Amino acid sequence: MPKLKSNRSAKKRFRKTGTGKVRRYQAFTNHILTKKTSKRKRALRKGALVHPADEKRIKRLLLM
Repeated sequence: MPKLKSNRSAKKRFRKTGTGKVRRYQAFTNHILTKKTSKRKRALRKGALVHPADEKRIKRLLLM
């Protein structure tokens, strides 16, 4: 049986933390930034954790 391949697009978007959870980047940071407040844009720079309901699917894509 051949080796399983991880999903390359998921590999670029998510990474595993030391405790085994999955980190993600925030959305809404690429364009139409003029109407967003500085405070909001600053908060969006920080990463977030994937919701536990979606974590199993993401881990399967990454083959963790």
